[in-house]
Amino acid sequence: MPLITIIGAGPGLGLGIARAFGRRGFTVALVARTQTTLDSLAQTLAAEGIAAHGFAADIGRPDTVATAVRSIKDTLGPIDVLEFSPADPSLAHVDVLEVTMENLQPQLDFYVGGALNAVGAVLPDMIEAGTGTGTVLITTGGGSISPMPFLGNVNIAAAGLRNWALNLHTALKPKGVYVAHMGITALIGGGHPDAEPDVIAEALARLHDERRLSELHYVAYNG
Repeated sequence: MPLITIIGAGPGLGLGIARAFGRRGFTVALVARTQTTLDSLAQTLAAEGIAAHGFAADIGRPDTVATAVRSIKDTLGPIDVLEFSPADPSLAHVDVLEVTMENLQPQLDFYVGGALNAVGAVLPDMIEAGTGTGTVLITTGGGSISPMPFLGNVNIAAAGLRNWALNLHTALKPKGVYVAHMGITALIGGGHPDAEPDVIAEALARLHDERRLSELHYVAYNG
């Protein structure tokens, strides 16, 4: 069975992504900070007939991410799809007029640095396989595409991550690895039917199915 690894798995979008790919026959590796949360998600998925396993790691600590990826490959086999969508609510967001290097650097370290570490742990194997099946999906807030001034420091980090994903798409396409970015402008689970986690996750999974677009701006306005 193909394997997807979800970096930043949680009970909202992460669970929706696991379901979307699980329905496509994927085994799911869930990565987040807390093992008890991961075990609960894996049990939920198992009850739905989806094979899922949790591997604890902190995206802010590169060594733990590298260890988790090694454990996933040793336990479940090669990673066919890596999805990166972690969030850290403890990182304060500030208005664009209040951005400083002090409040920007943690955002860059978490989102850009975290992606560099996580994606870097799987890309060599995907490139070596060269089968046209390896996929990297990078998910951010929609501010990476259409900036929101009240998220001034977050937007800078997300836009940098988006830029890197788009460059990877171009550089890796000839090597048989598909990379795509999804920016989500929506209050996930906020009441709009198109903003439900399972609906957004299905749109993300279709990017993998079709392997064409470098980017999808997913918009679902509430109210």
